[in-house]
Amino acid sequence: MNKWYENKPEEPIVIASRVQLRRNVENYHFVGKMGEGEYEALALRARALSAGLEEKEQMKYYSCSTGKLSPLERQALEEAGIISNLLTKRRHETALILSEDEGVSIMVNEEDHICIQTSARGADLNSAYYRAAGIDNCFEELGYAYDERYGYLTASPQNAGTGLHTEYLVFLPAITMVGKLAKLSEEIGKYNIIIRGVLGEGTKSEAFLYRIINQKTLGSTEEEIIGNTEQVLKKIVEQELRYRKLLCEGEGGEEEVADKVYRSYGILRYAKKLASSDALMLFSQLKFGCDLGMILFGQELSLYEQFIRIRPANLQKLCGKNMNEAQQERYRAEYFNRLMNVVGLKD
Repeated sequence: MNKWYENKPEEPIVIASRVQLRRNVENYHFVGKMGEGEYEALALRARALSAGLEEKEQMKYYSCSTGKLSPLERQALEEAGIISNLLTKRRHETALILSEDEGVSIMVNEEDHICIQTSARGADLNSAYYRAAGIDNCFEELGYAYDERYGYLTASPQNAGTGLHTEYLVFLPAITMVGKLAKLSEEIGKYNIIIRGVLGEGTKSEAFLYRIINQKTLGSTEEEIIGNTEQVLKKIVEQELRYRKLLCEGEGGEEEVADKVYRSYGILRYAKKLASSDALMLFSQLKFGCDLGMILFGQELSLYEQFIRIRPANLQKLCGKNMNEAQQERYRAEYFNRLMNVVGLKD
């Protein structure tokens, strides 16, 4: 089965939507205070529910103890956003339940007992939420810790209430290029929304990809949180489109952008060594050129898919062998040399 982000058209700005639901189980201590027996018992109970998920979604689900995965496998899952860095560092019993399309990943004994994460292509937060809610219903038989006043109880008070976090992954080359990212961050902060770099804290750009995340979970309903995030996204898209137009207007503007696009193509087509961050930035320039109609992709080439595939652990899985950094850079260059065969250049 194709992964949720494969073989589908990629939108110019909104790459993906993601939802997290955080839950804890009554009669268990919070993570960090549990005994070893509690960790193991809860992991087994949660993993046993994967059969019900298969019946509900008519899709294969896999479950495992994450401690039994190799370091390379754990790193690859983290690079793909399937598990968190916190989960990979845990020394107690943890578990992962993963759908065949990788659109659902459930972390057990991470920060909270249960973290349900769902992803969808493009600006489709509602689809991601309803899938998460359906999974949540299947896990309710565990007996969630819930308070009539405070809602779902979580290890961090910041996550209490709905326990819902919404996130958009967005591609913002124009806002970044014109230096308006700090201003954007300030504007959306008024709506309890933050902007983060795709790799974590801060707003450092990696291939012009950013995460737009809601902060408030207590005192709002799920519908209000989703609606607020959608409204902020609308403003961000409007700004990005406006700055893309401005970049291409004026004397030499479009020519300057096109020069960056074509230079990126040349490097990706003929380079002999490529670091991960360099390759992603170059490919993001190609996506920008494709969005502006300057070049054509002969097949569906997804920035998000390349973002995952060429990072160190996933690249080694793609190659089928362990490689040191120098070997990775050579293989990554060869990979992009071949990929450029399906990129069409306009006269």
